[in-house]
Amino acid sequence: MADFTGTTTVAAADDVLFAFLSDVHNLPKYFARMTSAEPGDGNEVRTTAALPDGSQVEGKAWFEVTDESRHLAWGSEGENGYRGDLDVRAVGDDRSEVEVHIHTERVTEDTDGSIQGGVDETLAAIKQLVERAGALDS
Repeated sequence: MADFTGTTTVAAADDVLFAFLSDVHNLPKYFARMTSAEPGDGNEVRTTAALPDGSQVEGKAWFEVTDESRHLAWGSEGENGYRGDLDVRAVGDDRSEVEVHIHTERVTEDTDGSIQGGVDETLAAIKQLVERAGALDS
């Protein structure tokens, strides 16, 4: 069992940033290794991801959005006990802090670094999309 976390600051208002991050269609734009995400029934999301070995995996996950607290939570069924959450907090008029947490029951020395690496890649992608690519301008 292991927990992984990371935080970054982004030059964007918290409400605008959270609206972008909470849209299921935007998940592959910033989640490391996710290649597609489509809403299903209720809070279900159908996803496709590229694994570190280059193979593709499809699955179903749950995805919950709490607008009032600017909180996202997600997870998947199965033995690995995989779940995560993301919080957006204002740190100024046009700056926000994004914090990501991942929990999994199945961790080995080989996956330990790749999970933290995925958290770090996700935060870097959010920062780049918003600050350099102008993802919130469209």
